[in-house]
Amino acid sequence: MFKRFKSPAVIAALMASIAFSSLAARSALAQDGQPQLNLPRVQLSAGMYRIDAQIAQTPVELEIGLMYREKMPRHEGMLFVFDYPAVQCFWMKNTLLPLTAAFIADDGRIVTLADMRPLTTESHCSGAPVRYVLEMNQGWFASKGIQAGFRLSGPPFQADP
Repeated sequence: MFKRFKSPAVIAALMASIAFSSLAARSALAQDGQPQLNLPRVQLSAGMYRIDAQIAQTPVELEIGLMYREKMPRHEGMLFVFDYPAVQCFWMKNTLLPLTAAFIADDGRIVTLADMRPLTTESHCSGAPVRYVLEMNQGWFASKGIQAGFRLSGPPFQADP
């Protein structure tokens, strides 16, 4: 028998329960060792170099990140997008690839670069408030001569008109 609920509070509680169940199911993927391979993508530029970046922006996508990935093409990475600038800290739990994290300001300027070892819980923080973090294969930035202060370009870093 189906019961109708007219109370907005009851409906809101049911909707929250459904949303939580969906979030829990996605979070279970991370615990099952499944990498995220089908996130939306954005094209970024680092001078003459093109970056094909997956976008992680929901809480579950941000939590899983590049965990469980066994390989990643050299020109690919993952762009973590947060709601507002804050000091962001990353670790490498369940992450198999050595990565470099570029902590990026709203205008595309790299604030800090951090090389991160696989499968560690050592914390790597931005040192200043940032809204974006781009993870690439370790050595990618260094091989291109890209250091803190370098400005990336692409849709996330363009000022609103």
